[in-house]
Amino acid sequence: MDLFMKNDTNNDNSEKPTNTTENIKELGNFPPPPFSSDIFTMTIIGQIEGHTVLPPQSKSTKYEHVLPQLVNVEENPNIKGLLVILNTVGGDVEAGLAIAEMINSISKPTVSLVIGGGHSIGVPLAVSTKYSFISPTATMTIHPIRMNGLVIGVPQTFAYFQKMQDRILNFITRNSNISKEKLKELMLQTDELLNDMGTILIGKQAVELGLINSVGGICDAINKLKDLIRDANA
Repeated sequence: MDLFMKNDTNNDNSEKPTNTTENIKELGNFPPPPFSSDIFTMTIIGQIEGHTVLPPQSKSTKYEHVLPQLVNVEENPNIKGLLVILNTVGGDVEAGLAIAEMINSISKPTVSLVIGGGHSIGVPLAVSTKYSFISPTATMTIHPIRMNGLVIGVPQTFAYFQKMQDRILNFITRNSNISKEKLKELMLQTDELLNDMGTILIGKQAVELGLINSVGGICDAINKLKDLIRDANA
């Protein structure tokens, strides 16, 4: 009887997939050897989800998941710097701006890298770090804020939109080298193929306008972050 139970237990264990098997099955990759780093990497991808839950088929970044991670970055003494990688179409304005303010208020060195796209509310997120990069083919869309669903058609609603827009513009100009006047000009252009108005910037254009600090990739972003960490600990 004991032998039967022992064999049965062994069979149960053999049927349970290991973590490595799960990684290969679900993520399609083989996990690298264990590595301890003092850099915390945060990805902001897809659509930024706020107070309204997005459909399950949407790729999203939930702000209630991101905020505790940022608190951990600030409090954890083993984390020396934060790398933010963005490929986002935008999303909830309040949630995106809240994340941007949290990143901006971290006392440790922070670097962002825009790959693919950093559109709409992704623009404040891209400039929220102490230094920012954009890959050569990445794009950034600057346009006025929009709202879907029921809108009360009263003057106060438009005043609220204006205040919200000013909050975003002030945050971007405070954390980049672009002027508020130039940012408004880009935001209100009507000669590009967007929904109604706005401007699409590609790689180097964002740097030339002072929105992003440098064109680069993951190597440049990590090296810059290490330099900032070294300077902070000097």
